[in-house]
Amino acid sequence: MSLKPTRLPHRWHAPVWRTLALLAVVFGFVLLTGLIDGGVGVVPKRLLDQARFPFANALPGLLLAGVLLLLTRRLLLSFGLVLLFEGVVYGVNTLKVANLGTPLLPADFQMVGQLRKGGMHLLSGYLPHSPWPYLGLLAGLALVVAMWRYEPPLLPQRTGGKRLVTGSVLAAALLSLLLGVTTWERLYNGRVLWLEPWSAMSTANHSGLISGLIMFDLHYGHGKKKPDLALARQLIADYDHPLRQRLLLPSAGSAELPDIVVVQSESFFDPTIMKGYEHSHFTPNLRRLARRGTSGQLHVPTFGGGTIRTEFEMLTGLSLRYFDNLQFPYLQLSHATVPSLVRVLNQHGYDTIALHGNDPAFWNRSAAFKALGFDSFVSQASFPADAPMDGKYMADSAMTDEILRQLKDSGPPQFIFAISIEAHGPYDIEPAHTAERDAIAVPEGIEGRDKLELQTYLYHIGHADAELGRLVKELATRRRPSLVLFYGDHLPALSNSYQIAGFVDGKDMLSQAGTWLLVEPKHPIKPVHLDTASWLLPGVLLEQVGIHDDAYFALTQLVGPELAALTEAPGAPPPTEGTEQRKLDQAMSSIDQLRMNGTLDSLLPKVLAPIGGVAHDVAPAPPQAAAVGL
Repeated sequence: MSLKPTRLPHRWHAPVWRTLALLAVVFGFVLLTGLIDGGVGVVPKRLLDQARFPFANALPGLLLAGVLLLLTRRLLLSFGLVLLFEGVVYGVNTLKVANLGTPLLPADFQMVGQLRKGGMHLLSGYLPHSPWPYLGLLAGLALVVAMWRYEPPLLPQRTGGKRLVTGSVLAAALLSLLLGVTTWERLYNGRVLWLEPWSAMSTANHSGLISGLIMFDLHYGHGKKKPDLALARQLIADYDHPLRQRLLLPSAGSAELPDIVVVQSESFFDPTIMKGYEHSHFTPNLRRLARRGTSGQLHVPTFGGGTIRTEFEMLTGLSLRYFDNLQFPYLQLSHATVPSLVRVLNQHGYDTIALHGNDPAFWNRSAAFKALGFDSFVSQASFPADAPMDGKYMADSAMTDEILRQLKDSGPPQFIFAISIEAHGPYDIEPAHTAERDAIAVPEGIEGRDKLELQTYLYHIGHADAELGRLVKELATRRRPSLVLFYGDHLPALSNSYQIAGFVDGKDMLSQAGTWLLVEPKHPIKPVHLDTASWLLPGVLLEQVGIHDDAYFALTQLVGPELAALTEAPGAPPPTEGTEQRKLDQAMSSIDQLRMNGTLDSLLPKVLAPIGGVAHDVAPAPPQAAAVGL
C-alpha cells in the first residue's frame, strides 16, 4: 500500500481553490466592514459572540460584491470596489455626525438627486479641508485600476449560464433589500438587532450604520397616504364662512404681543386619574393655576416614550394620526423647511428659542429644530456648568432658571419652547433627596420595585409642578406681558402600577389622556375647561395671542372639537367614530397631507389686513412647490 498522498483530480483542483479564496475574501470583507464601521456591536470580535450583527451589517456589500464578481470575474476587484464605496458612505456619515450630530438616515440619500440642482454647492462647504481623505480616495482608485489590469479572473468566462442565473438571483436579492421588501424584516429584526428608534446614533453604534439604515427604512420608510383633493376642497368649502370670519378678526398690535413660554413637561400627568390617588395633591400649582386659566385633558399620540411624537404635533399642528409612515418624525425629516407654529411666530417678529437640558443630537433635534424654523437651540452644553441634576437628568429647576435667563426686558417678543427632562425614566435611579421620595404613599398592592419606581416618578413631577408655580410667579412680576402653555408629553411607562391600581375611568393605560394648562401670569381669567389634542394646541395658542392670519391653524380650531378625542397612542383600542365624524376625519387627513406636501395654501382663503378700515379678500395663491418631505 502506498503512503503517498492522493492528489485531487485536476477537474476539482480549481473549484476548491476558488471556493476557499472566495470564503476567505468574504470573511475578510465582513471583518473590514465592521472595522470601518467601528460600532461596538459589529467590530470584528463580535463574530465570536453575536455573528448576526456584523454579518447583517456587511450583507448588502456582500450582495453587491457578488454581482460585481459575476460581471467582472475578478475577486479582489469586486470586493475592493465595494469597500471603496463603503468608505465613501462612512466618510459622508462622519461628516454628518460632526456637523449635525446624527448619523445617515434613509431620507438623506434623497440628496443625491439634488446634487445637480445646487445641492453640491451646499454640501461642498462641509467637505474636509485636509488633503488626506482625498489622497486616500485617490489611492483606493489607483488600487482598483491596478486590480482591473493585473488581477487574473477567478471565474471561467463560459459557465453554461450559471453566472447569469446566480448574478440575477443576487441582484434581485439586493434590489429587494434596497426597496424595503418586508421579507427582510426577518433578518433585520429591530428587536434582535438593537433598533432604538429614539436614537439613530445608538442604533448605528450597536447594529452598524448599514443595518441601521436598512432597519429604519424597513420599519418607518413606507406606507404614505395619498391626499384626496376633492375631500380637502369640500371641507374647506364647508367651513369657508367661519374660516374667513376668523381670518378677519383684529390682530394684536406689535406692542401687545406677549412673550410665550411653552413648557413640555416630561411624562407629566395628573395622578388623580389613577385609582388610589383620586384625592391626592401632587400637583397643587397645576390645580391652582387651572382656576385662573384654560385647562383640560390633552390627547397625545404616544405612551411611555416617543416624546417627539407629541412635540412634533405641538410645533406643527399636524396630526400623526394621518401619517402612518411617521412613527418618529424627527428622524425622517428630509427637507429644509417644515410648516410650523414657529414659522408663523417668526413672521410676526418673534425671536424663537428651543431649550432642552440634554444632548441636542438626541431625537435628531438639532436638525429638526432648524427645519421647524427656530432661531436658536439652547441645549445641555449651553447651560451653566453647575446646573443642578436630580436623578439621572438635569433638574427642572435648572430649566426654569434658563428660561428666566433667556427672557429679555426689551427687544422683539420671544417664544421659548422648553423641554424638561428631570422626570424621564428609568425610575430606579436614586433621586437627590431619597427621604422625600420614600415618604410618598402608593396605592395598595403596589410593592417592591414597582413601588420604588412610582415613588420616584411622583417625586419628580412634584418638582415639575413646583417649577410651574415658580415660573408663573416670576413672569407675573415682569413688565412685559406673557403667556405660559404647560403640558405633559405622555404618561410615564409605569405599566405594572397601572395594571395593579387601574384608572378611575376604567379604560386601559394606552387610552388615558394627559393634561394641559394655558395661563396669563399677569391677567387671571375665569376658569375655562377645554379637552383638546396636542396637534390643536398651536391654534389655541395663536388665538389666545391674537394672531389670526394663518388659515390652517384657524381651520384646526373649527374642526378640532370633533376630532380631538381620536388622538391616541399606537396600540390603543381604536375609537368609535360616527358617520359624520369619520367623514370629517378622512377630509382632515387629506388636509394634513396637502399641508405636509406644501400644496395646501393654494386651496385656503387668504384675507388681507384691513386697508382704510375695509377688509379685502384676495384670490388663493398659486400652487406652491413641495417644500417638505418626511
